[in-house]
Amino acid sequence: MDPYEFQTFRVIYESVSAILCFILLRFMIKPYQLTKETRYLGLPLGFGFLGATYAVSALIYYQLYLFGNATIYFQLFLRSFAFVFLCVTYYFSRKQESSRGIWNITFTVLITAIIILFVILNIPNISLPSYPTAGSFTRVFNLICIFYLCAHTIRSHLEKPDPSTLWSPLAFILMGISQYSLIIYAMDNSYTAWFGALGIRWAALAIFFFVAYKSFRPTKKEGDG
Repeated sequence: MDPYEFQTFRVIYESVSAILCFILLRFMIKPYQLTKETRYLGLPLGFGFLGATYAVSALIYYQLYLFGNATIYFQLFLRSFAFVFLCVTYYFSRKQESSRGIWNITFTVLITAIIILFVILNIPNISLPSYPTAGSFTRVFNLICIFYLCAHTIRSHLEKPDPSTLWSPLAFILMGISQYSLIIYAMDNSYTAWFGALGIRWAALAIFFFVAYKSFRPTKKEGDG
C-alpha cells in the first residue's frame, strides 16, 4: 500500500469509527434524557470522547502536520486518555450521587491533562521517542484500561446475571485484542495483524451498537406507555 493509499484508507476508516461512536452516543444518551440522572451521563460521554479521538485521528491522517511535527503523537496519546475516561466513567457508575463533585473534579483534571499534553508535544525541538516505541507503550497502557473495563462489566453481570450483559465484556475483549494486534504489528510489521486489529475494532463497536440498541428498546416502550 503506497503512502497516499494508506493515508486515504486511514482517513476513511477513522471517520467511520468516529461515526459509529457518535451513533452509540445517540443511543446511550437516551436514558439520561428520560431520567435526568447523572449516573446515566458518563457512559455516553465516554464513547463520545472515544469517537472524538477517532475524528481527530481522521483529521490528522488527512493533514499529518496539522499541529506540527508532534501531531501523530497527539492522536496516539489522546486515544489513551479516552480509555482512561471510560475507566473513570465505569468506576463512578457504581458510586452514589454524592460522589458527583469528585467526578466533576476528575473530569476537569483529565481535560486539563490533555491540554497540557498538547502544549508539551508542540514545544519546539522536544525530544520524543520513536513512534513505534511510543505506540507500543500507550497500547500496553490501553490494554490495562481495557482489562479493568472487562473486569467491571463481568462483575456487573455476575451481580445481576443477564445473557444480554455478556456482550459488553466481549466487546471490550475484542478491543483488547485489537490493541494487542497493533503491538504485534509494531514489533514485526505484520499487515495481517494490522488489518486484523482494524477489523476487530469495528466488530467491537458493532457489538456495542447492538447492546445499546437492545438496552434502549425496552426504555423506549416504557416511555411510550
